[in-house]
Amino acid sequence: MCGICGYYSFHKSISTENITEMNRAIRHRGPDDEGFWLYVNNQGCSFSGNDSIPAIKQQFPLLGNENSDIALGFRRLSIIDLSEKGHQPMTSENEQTIITFNGEIYNFRKLRKLLEDSGHVFRSLSDTEVILKSYQEWGYGMFEKLDGMFAMCIVDIADQKIILARDRVGMKPLFYYQSNQGLVWASEIKGLLKNEFVDAEINWNGVYTNFLFQTTLAPETCFKGIFSLEPASFMTIDLQTQKVTTQKFWELPARTEKNITESEAVKKIDALLSESISEQLYADVPVAIMMSGGIDSTLLAAKSKSFNTGIKTFTISYPFSDEEINNAVLAAKKFGVSHQVNEVGDKEVLEHLKEDIQHFEEPYSSLEVLVHAADYAKNQHLKVVLSGNGADELFGGYSHTLKLKKWLLMRNFNFARHFIFTTDKFSEKVKNYFSQKSMFDFFRQSQVSMSPSEVKNVLKSDIYSHINPDLSAYHLSESSNYSGYFEYDMKYSLSSHHVFRDDLSAMKYGVEFRYPYLSNKMIDYVASLPEHFRFNGVQNKPLLRRTADRYLPSEVLNMPKRGFSFPLNHFIKNEKKVRIFIAENLESLKKRNFFKNDVIDQWWSNLENEYDWVKIWQLVTFELWYQKYFEK
Repeated sequence: MCGICGYYSFHKSISTENITEMNRAIRHRGPDDEGFWLYVNNQGCSFSGNDSIPAIKQQFPLLGNENSDIALGFRRLSIIDLSEKGHQPMTSENEQTIITFNGEIYNFRKLRKLLEDSGHVFRSLSDTEVILKSYQEWGYGMFEKLDGMFAMCIVDIADQKIILARDRVGMKPLFYYQSNQGLVWASEIKGLLKNEFVDAEINWNGVYTNFLFQTTLAPETCFKGIFSLEPASFMTIDLQTQKVTTQKFWELPARTEKNITESEAVKKIDALLSESISEQLYADVPVAIMMSGGIDSTLLAAKSKSFNTGIKTFTISYPFSDEEINNAVLAAKKFGVSHQVNEVGDKEVLEHLKEDIQHFEEPYSSLEVLVHAADYAKNQHLKVVLSGNGADELFGGYSHTLKLKKWLLMRNFNFARHFIFTTDKFSEKVKNYFSQKSMFDFFRQSQVSMSPSEVKNVLKSDIYSHINPDLSAYHLSESSNYSGYFEYDMKYSLSSHHVFRDDLSAMKYGVEFRYPYLSNKMIDYVASLPEHFRFNGVQNKPLLRRTADRYLPSEVLNMPKRGFSFPLNHFIKNEKKVRIFIAENLESLKKRNFFKNDVIDQWWSNLENEYDWVKIWQLVTFELWYQKYFEK
């Protein structure tokens, strides 16, 4: 688990000050070690950095200010093979293949055995070296074999190419910028902005999707020219022609397992989750479980005890989370595991409010509790935390999913919106509901954020003219059933939103979140099950509930679904300092000439429900994002 960055200058060698500054910008991702590799005049060479461990400084010269065509930077969070043998950038024995890798490969010990049987000899105990030798053995075919989370760069000098790749569901981020000058990549956009080729400009199309979906839909970002490499993809750059190509190495299974009973499916899910937990508990540092008090994370704790008798759990407490906290404490007592509760109140949120918001590299529509979870884990000297994230998307956990059947029926009456002539809030809400023509529209409506008409209304016309409101390029299969909705949940709710925010939250404090529900086998199996097993329109997560029934107390199983987030509207209503903070930032935003000031004032003066608070918060976080990344 680390941070990576790099560049390839197409026409001229550029100063290595670029890679030094890029690496420094992502230092929080890997405080334990750093390293560099340069390619100059067809010659590669490794370097240490100021933050490299002593053994690496003895082995490689300190990087100075020189020029290079290609440069790789790396920040290490040491989790597996803590010795200098796990150092990156890692080179092959013949120094013709070089890798920087961010993530964890959970099946690396199995792959290592296969490679050893094929004659490969290893110098370390790290999963990084397994990837390096897997590439030498299987080439691009290795990607489908890797079970875990990863963003990586491989430089293949012999074949004269650079390869960038990202895991199946995008658990590890990887951003890139491409121009006629070169290609730049990094684990976070902060790193890209330190390269001389990259200038920060607003991408209003990205902002548009951000306002509609609570997150920017990949591959777009809110920065012009900066893109997110899509999950399950690898990009190849030819060093001789500078040609860039992108390929997918995995898709959600289209086939359906028909000859299976629901009981057999539950038994299989139970076994797959056990296998995933046992693999993801492996580390050379302590591992803990973050329990929210709900089914997903509590089931992880229940099943982990048999693989790690000393497993520790903790819960983040925030206002109105009493039921979740009580359930987590009750469950931990039943399982016989050590459990701590860390309370996060208004004061703690306020203390780092601006800093936390600006860390996310785009406007944000809520308050991220996971930032505080990562901070707590770091203070407890925990580097690895198992998370229940991904279960909601995989098993149909969100409450709005239960509205799907009703919407499929009601969209036959979409013509009714043409007969609504009033403009009050309720009428606008009804018109918005009857404007949902596609599954993509239904998914958009389920996000607590602005509607398309609200975005158009609040933006000045000259700004809105830069936006293409036609989002059909983001449409997937559009199947008129749960499987169609499932695709959107997995691609946009999970990949573009939740695991992306998880990564930024955790890595801000040098902590690794792992996701046992998102193993390759689990995703492939659940996606191939009959739809009526996975979705009944009455109860969320029916399959996972059946799996959890033998493990969890009834209080946990029967608790209503709640989001694991700080209550934004309560925070704004009851904390005067927050209202002042909002008012000040809205006034600053109004001076930028991007938004209609009268609409901002109207929204701020008429706060009635959760949606109203979210819209205001989206504007505030846009202002803070702009301050951080565009004001010099």
